[in-house]
Amino acid sequence: METHRHFIIHKPFGYLSQFVSNQGKQKNKNFLGSLYDFPEGIMSVGRLDEDSEGLLLLTTDGKVSELVRSREVEKEYYVQVDGDITGEAIALLQKGVDISIYGKPYKTLPCQACRLDPVPDVEPRAKKIRDERHGPTSWVAITITEGKFRQVRKMTAAVGFPTLRLIRVRIGGIRLEDLGAAQVVEVKDFNLL
Repeated sequence: METHRHFIIHKPFGYLSQFVSNQGKQKNKNFLGSLYDFPEGIMSVGRLDEDSEGLLLLTTDGKVSELVRSREVEKEYYVQVDGDITGEAIALLQKGVDISIYGKPYKTLPCQACRLDPVPDVEPRAKKIRDERHGPTSWVAITITEGKFRQVRKMTAAVGFPTLRLIRVRIGGIRLEDLGAAQVVEVKDFNLL
């Protein structure tokens, strides 16, 4: 019986959720493989784009990837948005909003969303978001059961509050907790449900 290996990583801002460049135009990019000596056959489960940060699961077991992509597993994000988010905008997020996925209209499923007050205690990002002179920002927690391409960013933009910073803090029963940016922990198994 094949023994699979599993890891939890805090993906830093500016890294791609892959291990090597498979395209010439990515030669100046940062890859997960530079952060740790991962085993052969490792794959990221539920990618985060280059500008997003937070919890990422890595495994050699493809069945884990299928489970995370299913609607059985919640994904929770802390999102810093441009502006002072309103109760009306949060209600719209909760009901589901119209976005575009690869040029096609898509209505997001109802989700959990709430304003985070006080602001979450998160590590400062290496690259500054912006100056306070550009106006207020606010934080919202969004929990979804789907994971379309750049979905959370598109959702906040659809309600008039574009995403400035996005941090995934939970996948199923696994939380980011105090894992610092670029830290990797090997685990025996994932408690996803």
